[in-house]
Amino acid sequence: MTKNNSVNQLLNFGLLGRWANDFLNYLEIEKGRSLRTVRNYSFYLLRFFIWLNKKNLKPNDISLSKVKQYRLWLNRQTDRHGKALKKSTQNYHLIALRSFLKYLAKQDVKTLAPEKIELAKQPEREVDFLENDDLERLLKAPQNSTQPEIIKLRDQAILAVLFSTGLRVSELTSLTREQVNLKKDEFTVSGKGGKNRLVFLSDNAKMALSAYLDKRQDMDPSLFVGHDRAKNKRVNKDNKVVHPLTPRSVERLIKYYSKAAGITKKVTPHTLRHSFATDLLQNGADIRSVQAMLGHASITTTQIYTHITNRQLKEIHKNFHHKKT
Repeated sequence: MTKNNSVNQLLNFGLLGRWANDFLNYLEIEKGRSLRTVRNYSFYLLRFFIWLNKKNLKPNDISLSKVKQYRLWLNRQTDRHGKALKKSTQNYHLIALRSFLKYLAKQDVKTLAPEKIELAKQPEREVDFLENDDLERLLKAPQNSTQPEIIKLRDQAILAVLFSTGLRVSELTSLTREQVNLKKDEFTVSGKGGKNRLVFLSDNAKMALSAYLDKRQDMDPSLFVGHDRAKNKRVNKDNKVVHPLTPRSVERLIKYYSKAAGITKKVTPHTLRHSFATDLLQNGADIRSVQAMLGHASITTTQIYTHITNRQLKEIHKNFHHKKT
């Protein structure tokens, strides 16, 4: 993956464009952000620079009044489907700009103070997770499929590992066989920003993974591979042919099995991540532990799950409040 053309276009905007380029390099090298994140930030900054409609931009061209006008402009934009930009999308633009201003402040460059940019208020985020019955049917769905045995075993292992660990789909598809020691119940995964965290395998996940790997006859280092090599093969940095599953492939297989299991709502790999977190909280795990297992940098991100566990409060109230009346 390489940086997109937005980075080069930023350099057309004078001094501010050069500072923006330095900022993106800082994100990649010093902060360890992924190339995808750098690419997104470059897009958001370029959009703001183009909106300013001035070629030779300087740091003091970013004023609070300009940012307010830009926010109004963003709020009136539409996406490719003709719908108004979501508040979360508008905030991504503002977060990128605020991060850039923080960088400029660290370099003692005079410009707008980053704390003056407030994010738009967002509606409470909806969290989709699977209830027990749906979850059980999904996890067992590969057993009843007409797929070849090796694919049934692989898909069974994928579903079990996702629910057992709460991994992001990109983290799952990056796993290697060497990384996961089935003699242990845990392994380390590299998450967002290159931060390592410990994840844990349930007995069911270990059994499913062991059954799949025992059936494998290839030498591919990837933990999960596509078994139609003609479609999936790639070459790694050592010029060896590999064929790991892609995140898109995992999304498709989960969609396939959710339909086969009779689940009517949309199910994605992230639904299993949500189900993992919800299951932990509903069974008494504290939110700080769940934060660590999900790899969230901020507890605020993990708190989206707390309103789900509040559904239990009514039942607790009914069972324990004022029992003598």
